[in-house]
Amino acid sequence: MVHRIWHQFPRIQLKLIQLEPYLLKAVTLSNQPVHSRILALLKSGGKLLRPGFFYIYSEFGENIPADKLRAGAAAIELLHVATLIHDDVIDQSPLRRGVQTIHTQYGQKNAIYAGDYLFTCYFDQVLKSTHDATDLQRHIEAMQTILNGELDQMAFNYRQDMSQKDYFHEITGKTAELFKLSFEQSAILTHAPRDIVTLGGEIGLAIGQAYQIQDDILDYGGDSSQTKKPVLEDLQSGVYTLPLILANQTAGTQLAPLLGKKQDLKEADIKKIQEIVIKSGGLKQAHEIANQLTQKTLALINRLPEQNSKKELRRLTNLLLQREQ
Repeated sequence: MVHRIWHQFPRIQLKLIQLEPYLLKAVTLSNQPVHSRILALLKSGGKLLRPGFFYIYSEFGENIPADKLRAGAAAIELLHVATLIHDDVIDQSPLRRGVQTIHTQYGQKNAIYAGDYLFTCYFDQVLKSTHDATDLQRHIEAMQTILNGELDQMAFNYRQDMSQKDYFHEITGKTAELFKLSFEQSAILTHAPRDIVTLGGEIGLAIGQAYQIQDDILDYGGDSSQTKKPVLEDLQSGVYTLPLILANQTAGTQLAPLLGKKQDLKEADIKKIQEIVIKSGGLKQAHEIANQLTQKTLALINRLPEQNSKKELRRLTNLLLQREQ
């Protein structure tokens, strides 16, 4: 079922409702147990944000055949889900969207193969949407940026000296690049003017960065029953996000001995780190930075031509970047 956030955008909601069964048909893995877990992940309540933004932004271009537009939207979501499966292996996450992760049930090797298989499904849909060599090259470059972002995250694990600059470099690759690709490809496939393509990339990048910060804030202050993942899961995996990085600037002496335990952190240690991050203002400062990026995004959207899609994009951005779950 399409997420309730789309109820306010019935035209886009209808396209996403039609996209869901198409996504399920795009995956035809012969290993039935793993195939069923991939389908469960596709049906488990993701927001379909990237294809949703893709569809909204496509309206700044020309009308093209619906099947090509749908394939373009499907490609974006399949790439996203493939990276989630690999993320779960790297982070050793037991749950994803409230569903048991593939590696937990069938082992790391099978989960990696499942993610790799979805990459092939992604490129299959890309080829259904376009055969333009320049367009295909852009997809390749985006995928390289995303994978480099994931590898950079691994290099930063347990690094107490990780800076705000390091953090933004990491999240730009692992999260914001896919939002950027969603906007850019939407505009390119619909033959939008070059300035709309460029502006879309800037909007997607800002949205992706703000969205990841909000996600990282929820990891420290959210409710796992709402977010559908364990609170402070990143911390336990050695992934130090913006609230902790900011807290470390003022409360480093308190945090250092706790963070020094690395993977041996106990539940009491994790709770103490959470308290320090909140009391030192790390969470509040992260909120302020996310709000600044939200305002930057809205300013970029204001540069778009006046049409209904612009109003919807502004409204969706406000809903998404001021969320509680």
